[in-house]
Amino acid sequence: MNNIKVSFSIKDLENLTGIKAHTIRIWEKRYNLLSPNRSDTNIRNYSLVSFQKLLNISYLNNNGLKISKIAQLKEEEIPIKVREIASRAKIEDHSINALKLAMINFDQVLFYSTYNNLLESKTFSEIFYDVFLPLLNEIGLLWQTDTITPAHEHFLSIHIKQKLLINIERLQLLEPKPKSKTFVLFLPDNEIHDIGLLFINYQLRSKGYHTIFLGESVPMASLTDLLEFFEDVTFISYFTVYPLKDELIEYINDFNELLLQNTNTRLQILGRQLETIELGDLPKQVSTYSSIKNLMEHI
Repeated sequence: MNNIKVSFSIKDLENLTGIKAHTIRIWEKRYNLLSPNRSDTNIRNYSLVSFQKLLNISYLNNNGLKISKIAQLKEEEIPIKVREIASRAKIEDHSINALKLAMINFDQVLFYSTYNNLLESKTFSEIFYDVFLPLLNEIGLLWQTDTITPAHEHFLSIHIKQKLLINIERLQLLEPKPKSKTFVLFLPDNEIHDIGLLFINYQLRSKGYHTIFLGESVPMASLTDLLEFFEDVTFISYFTVYPLKDELIEYINDFNELLLQNTNTRLQILGRQLETIELGDLPKQVSTYSSIKNLMEHI
């Protein structure tokens, strides 16, 4: 338990809950909703209990309860009210908050109980789009602002990846249709962020397509082997960190020269690195997409 983060700055709370520090201070002063500890230099720090309470307060407020009404609730009534609203309202925000708590505490039981609760009303694809993707986007920002450590991010990512792999495995024995079309999913050299690519693999397999998943950090030259086995190949890749901005156009042009000379081969790319380049002058057999949903709509 000594490794669990138990003390949060007001900036941490702002990053984790989306509530501005100024608002948190007002809620403390006007409604006595939180009681921070203070350092010798009068700097606020908040306990894990305060963090959890603020997540619950945020959820209730976002679902229509005025802060003045929330302030009148007893301490033990707040989580009860959250469960009541979550049971009859959209559960995405509540689930994202629960998964944040699971991440902060490295709490595997909370992660799996939250996931199983979601399965009662949602398909796996809906869970990924509505809960996992928004959560992962938030986690990336939290890591960049030092609110969480890489260990927190890895904890969450590995459990989401486990769910992806389980759901992909269920589709592996299905006969692909049509057999003539093959999607090859890979990440370029040094790129290791494969959750988005795994979900694309799941989506393609669930639609009956033949896929070859190669995963992270695949040298470009080794992809030529696939062209000897399959005639109609669409390569799909996710550029999250690599190739670097000043190497991106060169990478795409090299890929075009090496792998896209046959009219039956294509490259489809997603990822935030695409935001750094002009997309108008790409080779004709290279397509870019702003999101997984955007990609799947065009397949």
